[in-house]
Amino acid sequence: MNVPGVLVLSGATASGKTELAIELARRFGAEIVGADSRQIYRGMTIGTAAPTAAQRAAVPHHLIEIVDPRERYSAARFSREAVERIRAIHGRGRRAIVAGGTGFYIRALTGGVSLAAPAEADIRRRLSREAQMHEPAFLHAWLSIRHPARAAVIASEDRYRVLRALEIVLMNQENGRPDSPPVSLPSAGIPSVKLFIDVDEALLGERIGLRVDSMLAAGLLEEAERVGPEAVAASAVGYPQALAHLRGWSTRKELRATFVRATRRYAKRQRTWFRTEPHVVWLSGQDLLAQIDTLAKEKLGWA
Repeated sequence: MNVPGVLVLSGATASGKTELAIELARRFGAEIVGADSRQIYRGMTIGTAAPTAAQRAAVPHHLIEIVDPRERYSAARFSREAVERIRAIHGRGRRAIVAGGTGFYIRALTGGVSLAAPAEADIRRRLSREAQMHEPAFLHAWLSIRHPARAAVIASEDRYRVLRALEIVLMNQENGRPDSPPVSLPSAGIPSVKLFIDVDEALLGERIGLRVDSMLAAGLLEEAERVGPEAVAASAVGYPQALAHLRGWSTRKELRATFVRATRRYAKRQRTWFRTEPHVVWLSGQDLLAQIDTLAKEKLGWA
């Protein structure tokens, strides 16, 4: 029996992934599995640009707003839970679309990386002490020495992702612990095709500016205040800038400027990551739906 294939749709922030995935899901009778390391957190709909309630009502979405912002969530857990959701979707006789911009999640899901086992308690305690004593830039420099490739795709101020990467590196390099058995689409025997939506840099910059204005108007400041600075998810782009403004460290104009700049830098890191991702089909132009329709039919047998 043929196993249904999965369409994996990625792109930089503000590239239009959410709307495109919904349109494709309607066209092909599919459900959507999110692949965003911040949209998995509850109560952060505005700042993470998570699918709205109306969008989720129109097309079933999975792995969106499922954990508390104070809870840690790993790529290994994502890959395992995404495969579980995809199997359930296929069991209902429907197709699955994975949509999101977190490169490491997508790489884990498609079998492009070995995922470390859960960090040992002593390593986590050590890193917790280091995080209390040192600024994020110091931790990022430490990661750069240990694993330059990982450090290159993580922002120096993203404390959570830097610490998680250090956990993995220290386990593998210091303790010699073997990586955990991978749970991925290949290990589950599920074929997939990976697509990256490439938007012109100038157009993407305009979209980012509009998105930032929309988020601020929708109540991002209030949302950031509810999430709080201590939450694991508070390092997501937009929240540090919002919290700084709430503390009186920036004007409204400065808030917008730093938010836009941070978002553009994040989009650049996403593009850099996916340029190194194997077997990705880059798509651009005005006829994206037609291009993806053809690829889905040719590579996955969707009709």
